[in-house]
Amino acid sequence: MEPRFLLLSDVAAELNVSDSQVYHMVRSGELPAIKIGGRGQWRVERARLEEYITRKYAETADWVAGNPLVDRLPE
Repeated sequence: MEPRFLLLSDVAAELNVSDSQVYHMVRSGELPAIKIGGRGQWRVERARLEEYITRKYAETADWVAGNPLVDRLPE
């Protein structure tokens, strides 16, 4: 069974980005997370990560639709 909550380093590995990028995404509110424990450690719920990935796929599809790849004429 997969854990419900992930460390920021686990999220970084999952997304293949740096830990600092994930920290920025969490602090900016782009990726929902919670702070737990006396030292305020961040955790991301797996379901929220999956929602984030789904949202990013939709945003990317919208961007691609609005920015079509135009074939260049051979020079």
